[in-house]
Amino acid sequence: MTSTLDVTVSSTDPAPTAARHLVCRGCGAQYPLAAQHACYECFGPLEVGYDQAALARVTREQIEAGPQNLWRYSPLLPVGQDPASRVSLNPGCTPLVRGDALAAELGMTGQLWVKDDSANPTHSFKDRVVSVALTAAKGLGFTRFACASTGNLANSVAAHAAHAGVPSVVFIPSDLEQGKVLTTAVYGGDVVAIEGSYDDVNRLCSELTETDEFEDTAFVNVNVRPYYAEGSKTLGYEIAEQLGWRLPAQVVIPMASGELLTKVDKAFSELVAIGLVPDTPWKIFGAQSAGCNPIAVALHADTDVITPVRPTGIAKSLNIGDPAAGLYALEAVRRTGGWMDYADDDEIRAAIRQLARTTGVFAETAGGVTTAVLGKLVAAGRLDPSAETVVLNTGEGLKTLDAVAGLVGPTHRVKPSLRAAREAGLLG
Repeated sequence: MTSTLDVTVSSTDPAPTAARHLVCRGCGAQYPLAAQHACYECFGPLEVGYDQAALARVTREQIEAGPQNLWRYSPLLPVGQDPASRVSLNPGCTPLVRGDALAAELGMTGQLWVKDDSANPTHSFKDRVVSVALTAAKGLGFTRFACASTGNLANSVAAHAAHAGVPSVVFIPSDLEQGKVLTTAVYGGDVVAIEGSYDDVNRLCSELTETDEFEDTAFVNVNVRPYYAEGSKTLGYEIAEQLGWRLPAQVVIPMASGELLTKVDKAFSELVAIGLVPDTPWKIFGAQSAGCNPIAVALHADTDVITPVRPTGIAKSLNIGDPAAGLYALEAVRRTGGWMDYADDDEIRAAIRQLARTTGVFAETAGGVTTAVLGKLVAAGRLDPSAETVVLNTGEGLKTLDAVAGLVGPTHRVKPSLRAAREAGLLG
């Protein structure tokens, strides 16, 4: 598939894209806006490059007048300026929840917020990246949608494809949580379980993109990955807008590939550069599971060498043992003065319960990782407890019920009578 996106700017187009090319993160080489994810010169990853003058013309008022979903930020995105072009279940505009009780338990005096992206249509932040990626895929002429996934991405691709009436095929590790398998298969697309890790699945998908049989298939996190990654920026844009067009001092982000962390950082940088928010400093913090923590381990060892691992542990949505954006996550954390840490399975389970008990947000295991790491960062003095902080919950706890099964349940069992209720202490 060698077609390119039509980015022609005409006098009749009220909102042309500001995207101009793909650019290599490594050597800076530029390419057309096509289905390409790696640089031909140095094999580095590609991302979308924009006309900065066009971005600078975007106003707060223009964004605020947009729809109540991520497409309000379409002037800052590579695709989707025409509503008719979008492949979307309209994700975004998810709650920013006050975490006062959680902050008090952790010894934080600054305002704490939970950005709860479990409120998206398929209950994870992946709806953001999928909507942008598949809108690009549609514009590039692809006729089937696909992905390699640890669960949430498969949910979202299958749902968006069903909504758009396009065939889908998603590839997942065979040991994925049953809840995520069912919430993907229900949409009627093909679900292929691979006997191996996510990294094995991703490797196979990369190989499939080179075959004739998959020439017309858009793999959202392979051949259209540059557009997919841009969807993550909308989390950063939303946080800033919901805070009254300002940036938080600190943000704690779960890491699998590391891409979400880098794109939230990019979103903050873009908003400052085009004048939509004041230029105030922010620190980026990364959170990993102890069963899959190669980026955090590299930071702790003060090295750029990220050694791939074979993932283990309950936080399967973060189980990417060879993280594609790991180096860029390290750069963002170091540049902003943040840090990374990781949590084991018991800490993750405890943090899921703590977050639910103190905020009313029931997170999947990735949210447990982020909450547990937040506590560790405060305890270690790495994160300023007096500064405003946002912690990201990227998925719904109902998808990973096994994590807390056996730990929570009925607190009383009584017969249906006042006497039994009184004897159980329910009447004081």
